[in-house]
Amino acid sequence: MNKHRAAVFGILSFLALSLGTGLCADLQRREWKVGGVTREALVYVPEMAKSNAAPVIFAFHGHGGSMQNAARMFGYHTRWPEAIVVYMQGLNTPGRLTDPDGTRPGWQKDISDQKDRDLNFFDEVLKSLQKDYKVDSKRIYATGHSNGGAFSYLLWAARGDVFAAVAPCAAAAGPSMLRMFKPKPVLHLAGENDPLVKFEWQKATMDAIRTINKCGEGKPWKTDCTIYESSIGTPVVTYIHSGKHNFPAAAADVIVAFFKQHPAK
Repeated sequence: MNKHRAAVFGILSFLALSLGTGLCADLQRREWKVGGVTREALVYVPEMAKSNAAPVIFAFHGHGGSMQNAARMFGYHTRWPEAIVVYMQGLNTPGRLTDPDGTRPGWQKDISDQKDRDLNFFDEVLKSLQKDYKVDSKRIYATGHSNGGAFSYLLWAARGDVFAAVAPCAAAAGPSMLRMFKPKPVLHLAGENDPLVKFEWQKATMDAIRTINKCGEGKPWKTDCTIYESSIGTPVVTYIHSGKHNFPAAAADVIVAFFKQHPAK
């Protein structure tokens, strides 16, 4: 019996190690000192990035999430292996909708919130990537889910000139932020039954962005997606699924396909 248990334990341990290696084999944990605080991210860098210009995807977990969870859920590094992918780690932050005491990791909600610690973190990471690798300045993208999606919108507002396109998921942008947006290709993913970030809030954001981007009528694009072409070359894709506050299994492939189609002009 003891031998049997030992064998089972050995198999389970091997599987756990294999699964962990499958996630992290190509991901490197890196640290940056920002405002006296150590910040970290999991970073995937393709071999060619030392010699050839590589796209960059910045991906942000939701409130209470982690860089490991983001890498597992999004998996952008497996879907676009030619791109540098950065799964950034938030710090404990008061949530706008949950966790008012800030006991779990998240991202600043507005410009100047939390002394801009997360905007400064982003700046430091991008600067280090540009120093260490050949970064394609026309193919830098931001995406995230929930609080991470809201931070993607904040990056568009505060660092808009950096990005070729953004893809916020399960998030909304308020009027003050919308006024800061300059036209840019956008994919917004929303669940029709989202109990946290209400669908009507997200719809208001999508409607406002289509106006900002001078979009016309929509037409089908991919499954659950509608594309609104723009008279100024900044289309909007709405990816609306029937779920709740979740990230559909097919979403990462759709977001990568959208990013690939939209380098900066």
